[in-house]
Amino acid sequence: MTIPSAKNSDSTMSLAIDDKRLPVTIITGFLGSGKTTLLNHILETFEDFKVAVLVNEFGDINIDSQFIVQLDQDMIELTNGCICCSINDDLRDAVYRVLNRRDRIDYLVVETTGVADPLPITLTFLGTELRDMTRLDSILTLVDAESFAPDIFDSQAAYSQIAYGDIIVLNKTDLVTSDRLKSLEESIHSIKTGARIVRAVQGKVPLPLIIDVKVGEAGAYQEKAKEKIKETELAKAHGHHSDHDHSHEHTHNHDHSHDHSAHDHHPSHLENDGFVSFSFQCDRPFTLKQFQKFLDNHLPENVFRAKGILWFEESPARHFFQLTGKRFQLEDSEWTGPRGNQLVFIGRNLDQRAIQQMLEGCVAPVSLTV
Repeated sequence: MTIPSAKNSDSTMSLAIDDKRLPVTIITGFLGSGKTTLLNHILETFEDFKVAVLVNEFGDINIDSQFIVQLDQDMIELTNGCICCSINDDLRDAVYRVLNRRDRIDYLVVETTGVADPLPITLTFLGTELRDMTRLDSILTLVDAESFAPDIFDSQAAYSQIAYGDIIVLNKTDLVTSDRLKSLEESIHSIKTGARIVRAVQGKVPLPLIIDVKVGEAGAYQEKAKEKIKETELAKAHGHHSDHDHSHEHTHNHDHSHDHSAHDHHPSHLENDGFVSFSFQCDRPFTLKQFQKFLDNHLPENVFRAKGILWFEESPARHFFQLTGKRFQLEDSEWTGPRGNQLVFIGRNLDQRAIQQMLEGCVAPVSLTV
């Protein structure tokens, strides 16, 4: 691991600190997998920030009338500042309606139809001018643990939903046996090697595991998306296709910043399925070699998420650290206060004492920090 800078970073550390684009999560999954249930969970528990949700039908979203501030044909505004927009026939138009409220919206969640291939949908964000205004955070795929069967992959869309998913939410796990869950996870891994699987009941997943995970722009579908973009540009160059010109006005005064500390998005609903949160703090620096060794060889498989502030004896910079599965990012900035290490780990049935000891082993000896 090398200490990256915002100007010189690899694919796992590609986001600049001052990235002001609107983050986007795409929720996909086959019919009946629980996408709308998950959306309702997000609307009910999304704290600290204002979220916009794009849906195909308002009727499926469970919104109590007392929370509705304004309702028109294409948009519902809620008392908590969140909004729901109808996609209708044009996803890009719906995204622009959200961008017109950019000063009041912090996050965008898009629900696809149950038979949609997520790849064309990602092209809306990666292959058009929207890539300059939005940041694809992740593709989240829901799988119905009760009804999932191998023959479902007779549908190319259903196959693609898993193949291109950054995170697989295995939903309705309370309806099946542990042996069934193990078999399902093996089937999913046979489709997508190394898939990050999160189990859920009624779509309830701690939001830090699925929101603002920053994996989308380096996802499995990225190369496919690039190929599609090249094909489209080539077709345009030969005059075979003329894309519709959207001349919308946008609001770009979303200038408030959030303090990215280890306590951001601290989970408040970690009881589900054995999830726990574990924090580590130290007022001495890590050695880069030992921390790299921890990530490569000793990070427990049941750690789904980690984030925080890192201080390395080899670097004068303040490093904002994010980890999802085995993929991590480091973004450097200047220290504005006392130096130290602050980390939060989220996972299932974590051996907190073991993690504590391993992290203490990453701390530089006192003689090297004087």
